[in-house]
Amino acid sequence: MKRTLGVCYYPEHWPEAQWAEDAQRMADLGLTWVRIGEFAWKRMEPREGEYDWGWLDRAIETLGAAGLKVVLGTPTATPPKWVCKKHPDMFAVDEHGHVRGYGSRRHYCFSHQGFLEECRRIVRAVAERYGRNPHVAAWQTDNEYGCHDTVISYSDAARDRFRNWLRGQFPGQGNDGDIDALNAAWGNVFWSMDYDDFDEIDLPNLTVTEPNPAHVHAFRRFASEEVVAFNRAQVEIIRAHSDAPIAHNYMGRVTEFDHFKVGDDLDIASWDSYPLGFLEDRVGANAAHQRAYARQGDPDFQAFHHDLYRAVGKGRWWIMEQQPGPVNWAPYNPSPLPGMVRLWTWEAFAHGAEAVCYFRWRQAPFAQEQMHAGLLRPDSVAAEAFGEAAQVMEELADAPDVVAAQAPVGIIFDYDADWAWSVQPHGVGLSYFGLVFDWYRACRKLGLSVDILPPSARDFAGYSAVIVPGMMHVPFELKVALQASDTQVILGPRTGARDPDFNIPNPLPPAWPGSDLVVSRVQSMRPDLPVALEGDGHVHLYFEQVEGGSEVVMRTEDGAPVAVRLDAKTTYVAGWGDDTAHMRLIEAVVPDLTVRHMQEGVRCRDAGTERFWFNYTDHPVEVDGHELPAAGVLRLPR
Repeated sequence: MKRTLGVCYYPEHWPEAQWAEDAQRMADLGLTWVRIGEFAWKRMEPREGEYDWGWLDRAIETLGAAGLKVVLGTPTATPPKWVCKKHPDMFAVDEHGHVRGYGSRRHYCFSHQGFLEECRRIVRAVAERYGRNPHVAAWQTDNEYGCHDTVISYSDAARDRFRNWLRGQFPGQGNDGDIDALNAAWGNVFWSMDYDDFDEIDLPNLTVTEPNPAHVHAFRRFASEEVVAFNRAQVEIIRAHSDAPIAHNYMGRVTEFDHFKVGDDLDIASWDSYPLGFLEDRVGANAAHQRAYARQGDPDFQAFHHDLYRAVGKGRWWIMEQQPGPVNWAPYNPSPLPGMVRLWTWEAFAHGAEAVCYFRWRQAPFAQEQMHAGLLRPDSVAAEAFGEAAQVMEELADAPDVVAAQAPVGIIFDYDADWAWSVQPHGVGLSYFGLVFDWYRACRKLGLSVDILPPSARDFAGYSAVIVPGMMHVPFELKVALQASDTQVILGPRTGARDPDFNIPNPLPPAWPGSDLVVSRVQSMRPDLPVALEGDGHVHLYFEQVEGGSEVVMRTEDGAPVAVRLDAKTTYVAGWGDDTAHMRLIEAVVPDLTVRHMQEGVRCRDAGTERFWFNYTDHPVEVDGHELPAAGVLRLPR
């Protein structure tokens, strides 16, 4: 499939006389896609039932006349003031009981049914008008579900729908549900918390001390399902009026809802890639790492999400927003090192992206994002990234398409496990995402390409290894599929640590079929008290005491087991290792992998016929007999 470039554009921000010139410059640059409309509800419908389509008709026609394809966004992320006045209780409520009101964006609660009907109405109006427009070649639902911590809401609407959702989870006679079954599953006998009726169940906030973890985990599952239902409502309307593919633009390290389940209703997964902002805001790196990569971004964070969203999109994925310069929202907002916009673009293509769209065309001189760079400055002069986008366009013209290839290693990522860890981290700063990302980084430091796999995966043919770190509840069907495969399976700490209702199972974890290994005690550790391993590396942050198993593969210097064979194909890792520990373990238990220890800041990605090299450092290096420039990219035949 041909790889293409695009841009995000806001015609409502600029004089109409400027649109044709902008469109022609986009076409001259070689762009294919232009995303518009996702924040324009007020301009589409100034007052309830009064639509103004003229400006949008002309904008789409102007872009299409220049040969550009439009990605049309549904405008539901920014409900106008009149919608909020009509539904004054539609706002989300934070954990402290504070209303998150009007004045920016994403000011709605997913559970509010009145707002949902407003969304259905505006989406239907947009789809009816543009569903067969020849220039509208793709759709985007809403914008960045979960951004600004907007999935979890403690509103009255959420409380009422949560109670009804629980009735469905614990069915009884008629529509009442079985409250005794809920009490038993949640262990409500503890602290005398048994309920007599589902209407007695409140939301798990504003409690004196921590609420029941089973209660919190159930609420997290419910909140995710609300996002899935909200998105599905829009998709069903669009599909009734258009055959164009539908995407949503997810965000990096936003895990409050199940992206796989949202993706089941879509054609394309996309995500918004901001490497410099995420380095300061979401990677979780220490100060030295942030200084070293302040102008490049973390060498693995973008790649992880490329692989994740390739899985969410079942092979079809885009970058809907690619950072082109300094952003406005991170703690610090440096300029990218020269060459990095080109590197980020090619890295996305190496991981299978169909399109990379830069955010945005022109930097806005007003409002909240006026400090956010675009391809053009506010005065329409080309910014630094404009030239790098042009370079990528020239390279795409002369380069063969990237051919996809299965990676040798798969890592299962489970959103439900992320919620479980967040409910009960057992230590400051511990997270499921962090554990999975550490394993991913270790693979990349060994020069290995990785496929992220959903928890619904059952076919592991072709993988030398499948890593399942910290999946708190492992469905029986997944255990059977992993045991039946020919792959080496690596289980990380806390795998199988809870049943579906957040109870410690008996037999004790990991409760792996055919194995007598049990986790007899767990501890979280101060980050400044790591435990040294025999040979090299450390266990830090989290460490379990285990008994049984067939063979100890890795020990501490004091002889405590760290990695234990459950059988010939399955290894349980009882601690959170550092990069050295994870890399050693992968090499020890998966001997048929071809590894290449990467230089600091250098990464590679194998496609079907090519090997891509990426240099995240600020100095040139040599790889495979070739010089790889600072912030540089190499494409070499495999």
